[in-house]
Amino acid sequence: MRFFTDLFKNKEIRVRIFFTLAMLLVYRLGTVIPVPNVDSTRLAAMVAGTDDNTLLGMMNVLGGGFIQSFSIFSLGVGPYITASIIIQLLSMDVIPYLTELSKSGQKGRMQIDKITRYLGVVLAYIQAIGLILMFNKQYEILLDSSIASFFYMGTIMAAGTMFLLWLGDQITQKGVGNGLSMIIFAGIVSSLPATFTGTYTSLTETNFTQGLLLFGLFVLSYLLIIILVIFMNQAVRKITIQYTSSSGGAVRGRNMSHLPLMINSASVVPVIFASAIMNAPLIVMSWINQQSAFYKFMSTYMVLTHPAGLVTYAVLIILFTFFYTHLQVDTEKIAEDFGKNGSYIPGVRPGKDTQRYLSTILNRITVLGAAFLTFIALLPHVLPMFTSIPSTTAIGGTGIIIVVGVALETVKELKGRMTQRSYKGFFN
Repeated sequence: MRFFTDLFKNKEIRVRIFFTLAMLLVYRLGTVIPVPNVDSTRLAAMVAGTDDNTLLGMMNVLGGGFIQSFSIFSLGVGPYITASIIIQLLSMDVIPYLTELSKSGQKGRMQIDKITRYLGVVLAYIQAIGLILMFNKQYEILLDSSIASFFYMGTIMAAGTMFLLWLGDQITQKGVGNGLSMIIFAGIVSSLPATFTGTYTSLTETNFTQGLLLFGLFVLSYLLIIILVIFMNQAVRKITIQYTSSSGGAVRGRNMSHLPLMINSASVVPVIFASAIMNAPLIVMSWINQQSAFYKFMSTYMVLTHPAGLVTYAVLIILFTFFYTHLQVDTEKIAEDFGKNGSYIPGVRPGKDTQRYLSTILNRITVLGAAFLTFIALLPHVLPMFTSIPSTTAIGGTGIIIVVGVALETVKELKGRMTQRSYKGFFN
């Protein structure tokens, strides 16, 4: 409480906090403005009774949970997130031009961000048209089904995504935290009251006393999951580093430091990849031919309500966790940097031996990270199989990882600003 009180005593930070809240209010207002040409009443009635949203689950999380409402912000910043992941992968020695830009400092990063935004516009438009086609085929929600209306609606939804990118930039520059992360955070948190209300209703409608106890266990479990996510987000494996002194020898103590390797370096990206791999073929085939044997097989076995689908999902998450972790943490470059700045790991030879040692450590801790991601991602799908909690209100999921991660980073930034302010006051 003292920390929050000190935040609002600081004028600069107070202005930033209020500015962030004002921008998030604009975002929330936009989520209730429907896209023209949509029969919102029919859409709400058709979607309200369904629990199976596995096809759109990840896009719904990145969109802030508003895809099914078809608002002007229903795509959220998901297309930009997808574009940034694609560009990041292509920058890993796939396209030489992007690789060169990634190594060109601030100017190169600005050019990559511009390319990412252009790709984000294209993906937003494609995703918008695809969602309109899919929802209209399934629910017949359009008032006008002409080709012109599809492109008109797609333009509005893509424009909504780009407006959110601008809104996120304003929060980053003039507010608190990373703007895009704050928008995703706000969308997920806004759905929590409905989640707890729905869980309470479903558990207490038959036996109030027993349901109340189960709801208490649900809340307690939710808090324990949050604590687990905080612990895993903060967990690092510290590797001791020795710096060589200018005289050519090694001085212990003040010349020693640590290289922190995060247990979960991949964050939620492996879950996004796994969801895309599993859902993309099913979505495409639903547009082409729903009577084909392939579609029937995928829709029966490769869904998260079937054990085979859960096992496939878990394997994909584990594989992508290792893949993306090694993309994020380049052990060869770290070993090369050690040689350039005159540092080394005690007991390990520089060069290839250092690279092999770091890769071994990274693989070992990634096992824990992969197990953690798999547990959190599968929990909301496994619980409904053994309890009366519906899949739409089950504990866990990638949303909770995003929320906790954004909250921790925002608090860290606020503490940094407080410390910076204290130093300024001390020197002045």
